[in-house]
Amino acid sequence: MAEVWHQPVMPAEVIQYLDPQPGEVIVDGTIGLGGHSKLIATRLGATGTLIGIDQDGAALALARENLACFPGKLLLFHDNFRNLGAILRQSSPQGIDGLLLDLGVSSLQLDRGERGFSYQQKAVLDMRMNPEQTFSAADLVNTFSQAELARVIREYGEERWASRIAQFIVEAREKAPLTTTDQLVEVIKAAIPAGARRTGPHPARRTFQAIRIAVNKELEALAEGLTAGITALKPGGRIVVISFHSLEDRMVKRIFREKAKACHCPPGLPVCRCKGKPELKILTPQPVVPTAEECRENHRSRSAKLRAASKLV
Repeated sequence: MAEVWHQPVMPAEVIQYLDPQPGEVIVDGTIGLGGHSKLIATRLGATGTLIGIDQDGAALALARENLACFPGKLLLFHDNFRNLGAILRQSSPQGIDGLLLDLGVSSLQLDRGERGFSYQQKAVLDMRMNPEQTFSAADLVNTFSQAELARVIREYGEERWASRIAQFIVEAREKAPLTTTDQLVEVIKAAIPAGARRTGPHPARRTFQAIRIAVNKELEALAEGLTAGITALKPGGRIVVISFHSLEDRMVKRIFREKAKACHCPPGLPVCRCKGKPELKILTPQPVVPTAEECRENHRSRSAKLRAASKLV
């Protein structure tokens, strides 16, 4: 099979903050096609271990091909990084030296229109990052109540017209189920007043983002995966997270800050387990963003923000 490739976001910055060393154990929790992992592998060498996780089986198969020349130990898991704790208990119970999470939709998912992630290509309304998952975007759009739809679109898409879009979706599906991306786009366009559609991003962008996040439970996965990953890091280990929208970035920022406090034990715990020591040192007080040159060459990097931290205890 011919190599399928894409340009990883902020590759130099990822290597700088993740700082993989020969013989270390590094986890790429969203390996995709292996763009970042291929760079990491060159630093790990024959004595290193690279653990890759992805819920998209097609991407995982391509990552295996793209990393075939890695001389070290390669372990790939078809799973969601929210299950990182269980995966590492099986594959690296002694802990890990680094964790990378490159969030959002992969290039493979966006470029294959039939996956239903893009509002610019007609396809079945799907949006499942794991095609084996039963619940799809069509299920959400056609079964959620108007109030539930409005909440999802408002909270996950930060869409000011959420209530109106939800109303139009319910009215449209009463005539016939919404089953394709172009049908949903037309409903969204009809719901947003013409004046508001003339400026800013594509009128469907925020709603599609919101539905995708809800279908794949992305924010829940991020909270669980981050917590498990930080716990698994050895002292001195590094964690790097690349997010693509404000909800993800705010969550990463909040969790990092909580773990960087002098005491990060759960409220009400009778005995302080951390002994008043912070668990993390934040390496990026402000998020790192792509250079202007990278944004020109890779337009999908434009909204990316990178945050990094190292494990103290």
